[in-house]
Amino acid sequence: MSISEQEIQDMVQNVLQNMSKGENPSIHKTETKPKKLMGIFENIEDAIAAAKAAQKEIQPMPLEFREKIIANIRKKTLENAKLFAELGVKETGMGNIGHKILKHQLVAEKTPGTEDLTTIAWSGDRGLTLIEQGPYGVIGAVCPSTNPTETIICNSIGMLAAGNSVVFAPHPSAKNVSNLAIDMVNRASTEVGGPQNLVVAVEEPAMEVSKIIFGHKDISLLVATGGPGVVTSVLSSGKRAMGAGAGNPPVLVDETANIPKAAEDIVNGATFDNNLPCIAEKEVVAVKSIADELMYYMEQAGCYHANEEEVANLISAIFIEKNGKKMLNRQCVGRSAKMLLNKIGVTVGDEIRCIIFKGEKTHPLIAEELMMPILGIVEVRDIDEGIEVSVELEQGNRHSAHMHSTNVNNLTKFGKAIDTAIFVKNGPSYAALGFGGEGYATFTIASRTGEGLTSAKNFTKSRRCVMCDALSIR
Repeated sequence: MSISEQEIQDMVQNVLQNMSKGENPSIHKTETKPKKLMGIFENIEDAIAAAKAAQKEIQPMPLEFREKIIANIRKKTLENAKLFAELGVKETGMGNIGHKILKHQLVAEKTPGTEDLTTIAWSGDRGLTLIEQGPYGVIGAVCPSTNPTETIICNSIGMLAAGNSVVFAPHPSAKNVSNLAIDMVNRASTEVGGPQNLVVAVEEPAMEVSKIIFGHKDISLLVATGGPGVVTSVLSSGKRAMGAGAGNPPVLVDETANIPKAAEDIVNGATFDNNLPCIAEKEVVAVKSIADELMYYMEQAGCYHANEEEVANLISAIFIEKNGKKMLNRQCVGRSAKMLLNKIGVTVGDEIRCIIFKGEKTHPLIAEELMMPILGIVEVRDIDEGIEVSVELEQGNRHSAHMHSTNVNNLTKFGKAIDTAIFVKNGPSYAALGFGGEGYATFTIASRTGEGLTSAKNFTKSRRCVMCDALSIR
């Protein structure tokens, strides 16, 4: 089933129009009107039923056919990378269009497909035994507003490669662009003769919809990519669940590091998509003897060194009171350094990419994960204090950490102490996703439940197949 350029433009216009609407979610309506977007339903029960039917179609298909669908998803992602990037920034107000284009290209080119599925075999006098990877069935997947379409496409490739269908729960603040990505995945399938509704969602995502997904009898696996609240919810569901939660990744710099390169790498990683990636450097821990030199080179790389008054004003702008608690101002998350400085009356040029300052480890702009291009620098006496402070700042999330050093013993000591799913050494944080580093890409990093960087194999169940006293011909 092909789609014309005019149909694409019509859908985009529809998405743009919907961005200004504030309609209430509809969960249990009995009537369903025709939709332009494939895989998008009014009623969550209808969406789940459609995904269940689609999974029964894809499971018996050969891996070669699944790979044909995935190849078309990759192709269409590359074709629509700019569109998704622009719509994502427009709808959420967060991030950087150029960087989001790169993230879509990364997902299209480096997310593993069916090649990730392997078979283990034992052959001997008593026959042949195989361990093969089969699908869960229907997966419920929660997606964030920070990487909405990237996560949907990445999860779709891995989950479909494993033979599953997916019921997505997009973030409400990114629902329109997310649903457009779901439509694209389904069209990629139908264009090559595959089923529609391999991935589905509802028009109006809401907590009530997510609760139905979490408890539904036809959903066998839950995958949550988001904040600690939603991860806790899926882990409390009673189902098999994977939690890709928050992190507060420190970057540790010792006296043996290549300081100019470390500064450039840190700024590049921390400013990628305005610090939205959960793996991005969120604070710097630097040995005192090189801290000032590091900050100098960070300024050369596009950082604004904020004074005490400006830092105090940033705190007032970034944290707001809500229900008696201090919370992050969502209007600051994922915004550029230039925009954040403008909020406190400081005017800078486009060359300023990041805001830096010195502070204690308890400073609110250091201890709190901000997802903004702001880096507080904590000075420490030596590597041992640096490791201790970094572990404390990472807060036990076991997500990501980074270090710049040429001392292999220091690198080893920190790696053991921090015990994170990702540990990048002497490079920008995004190298962990295969962007300027080796390895595959993913936007679902299940640090809390231990899977780490997920791929198709994580969305399968192991099955042992035994043939007794036969098929061994050694």
